Amino acid sequence: MGNFWSAVKDPPPPMVLVPPLFDFPPLASRTRMLESSYNLLFGKLSLRCLFQDYFEEARHFNSTIMLKPIDDPHVDLIATVASPLDQKPTENLIGNAQFRWQSDVHDPHTFMDLFVSNTEPVLLIRSCAYYPKLGFGAFGIFPVLVKNRSSSEDYGVMGLRYGSSNLSVGATLMPFARDEFPKSAWLVSKMGRLTAGVQYEPQLGGKCIPKYKNLENWSCAIGYGLGSGSPLSPSFNFGLELAKNSQFIASFYQHVVVQRRVKNPLEENEIVGITNYIDFGFELQTRVDDGKAKNSIQDSTFQVAASWQANKNFLLKGKLGPLSSSIALAFKSWWKPSFTFSVSAIRDRIKGETAFGFGLRVDSVREASYQRADPNFVMLTPSKEHLAEGIHWKSGKRPVFQSDVNSGKFDGIPRELRPLGKIL
Repeated sequence: MGNFWSAVKDPPPPMVLVPPLFDFPPLASRTRMLESSYNLLFGKLSLRCLFQDYFEEARHFNSTIMLKPIDDPHVDLIATVASPLDQKPTENLIGNAQFRWQSDVHDPHTFMDLFVSNTEPVLLIRSCAYYPKLGFGAFGIFPVLVKNRSSSEDYGVMGLRYGSSNLSVGATLMPFARDEFPKSAWLVSKMGRLTAGVQYEPQLGGKCIPKYKNLENWSCAIGYGLGSGSPLSPSFNFGLELAKNSQFIASFYQHVVVQRRVKNPLEENEIVGITNYIDFGFELQTRVDDGKAKNSIQDSTFQVAASWQANKNFLLKGKLGPLSSSIALAFKSWWKPSFTFSVSAIRDRIKGETAFGFGLRVDSVREASYQRADPNFVMLTPSKEHLAEGIHWKSGKRPVFQSDVNSGKFDGIPRELRPLGKIL
């Protein structure tokens, strides 16, 4: 009798599928050390991905191949080809390729890449060296082959930066243009949930008036953010910016993590739901100088976008603006290398026309290849409903994933679901 009761095992605890992010890491984050931190913070990088990714250009077919060799994970190759769908597509065919070497497989901050294209510039070299223990970094962008060097930037840009979890400061210069020093400079500081920054980009001014005294060459912004930075935690970012040329920008970005019930006959009985990621963003731009304003739609505009990742295979996005509205649907295969096919419909409000764009991506560079729930990656908080169903959660057997996120322990979860690094 005792052997019979000892053979009876407790039913497994309920589990929720935790799909990987649709694209991790974002390709824009791989070159973040070449840009000003001012241009990436206040939710700008997330908004850029929300407003641009998978919204293919109207009447165009875009194909991207991202490959990483098995023998050397430090290098990868990204090749893209964009072709119009109208007559004679070869006349406007745009192709480029980027070969990248990264010092650390898991740290994209020290790298060098070669970019070749059939447009300007023909050959471009970009490099960055960052020392996380000291917080200092140096970077450079050098156009090697250019058909026509018409500006000072065509001769190269260099920069220095310092970054920590609460401070980012840096400057860029053009070594072959002595009259433009510096090309840009920024200072960003984080104090709790508040982030404030200022940036100097000289464009206006003459020999009599120093450019740094012209307020239209300066930009300042303040932002408020919530969340740990992990995709499994809801986050919220709100920013106000007074940009150069008297542009006022207000934006906010919301990341929501929801769980919905799922009954899939292909899954085990303990799979009771799936985690979904919902993102929403809004951006408003207007001018504040009445003397130069033209009271046109270009001087005051806005755009709203939202995305819903239903699982690891489907992503639905849409955006709305005064000039046009778009909707995009992307499907990602479950094998590796993965194939991602996307289609977008663009409605031009001025012309009253609807056009379609198509995209195809072949990817073996991105991570996040796990497919189903694991007892160590459970994101389920016990509730009264579970107790009513007779499900008793016994602590100590299998950790609750939600508690790990709240406590800040991220060593046992996939890297793409951890918060961002300690660099502002």
